[in-house]
Amino acid sequence: MWNGIALIALTLVAAYLILATLLYVFQDGLIYYPARQLVVTPNQFGLDYEPVSLETEDGVRLSAWYLEANPTPRGVLLFFHGNAGNISHRIVSLQLFNRLGLSTFIIDYRGFGESEGKPSEAGTYLDAEAAWRYLVEQRKIDPSQIVIFGRSLGAAIASYVASKHTPRALIIESAFTSAADLAGRYYPFMPVRWLTRFKYNTLDYVGTIKCPLLVVHSRHDNVIPFSHGRRIFDAAPRPKEFLEITGSHNDGFMVTGKPYEDGLMRFLATTE
Repeated sequence: MWNGIALIALTLVAAYLILATLLYVFQDGLIYYPARQLVVTPNQFGLDYEPVSLETEDGVRLSAWYLEANPTPRGVLLFFHGNAGNISHRIVSLQLFNRLGLSTFIIDYRGFGESEGKPSEAGTYLDAEAAWRYLVEQRKIDPSQIVIFGRSLGAAIASYVASKHTPRALIIESAFTSAADLAGRYYPFMPVRWLTRFKYNTLDYVGTIKCPLLVVHSRHDNVIPFSHGRRIFDAAPRPKEFLEITGSHNDGFMVTGKPYEDGLMRFLATTE
């Protein structure tokens, strides 16, 4: 009898260790879901755009779009998207930013869309820095005119850039506090603090920014709890605002509609 119990216990321990090992080794596949093929381009939706190719500090070529707002832009929005798809899946947001009078620069991280390489946390930070340098050094855009925007995973990346520079403002939408905190929600039975190779510590980054902040989150977000948005907001220095929207993680900004757009407009007006 005891031998049988011991065998069952050993089997369970072995299964647990195998699962922990798999989670550690294959984390990249749990975080990044890139799509290579561009499904549309902005001009198919009446938006003029310029395809841009830029190079990171470690020599990776990235694909990006620059959309000029006409007639006179109210600023430039540097857009960091989430962990899935590519820039061609963000047309609705590009249309919205255009309506707000913002020129928009959106990049695909390494391994996404037509960008070279393979995604990693350090790599996405290098990609983001390359995007910032492109706007400031090549486009000659004053940092005081650049609004950094990040959604979901992109919120962590946007917060990182804002912690290193001083843009006009930072907007983060549907953000998580850190990769480890989010992993703990999905794998509460695992020692995620030890296993997580990715940090993406949004909470730490926002604590050091020196620009106005808008945190956007839905109470009905089915991927990243509303509490993450509130904790980020509480950790950030003033000036800061919180915009509560409705809908799920991926469609909240669309479901909310005009109140979302008006909220962005009001916040941008305070930074002019």
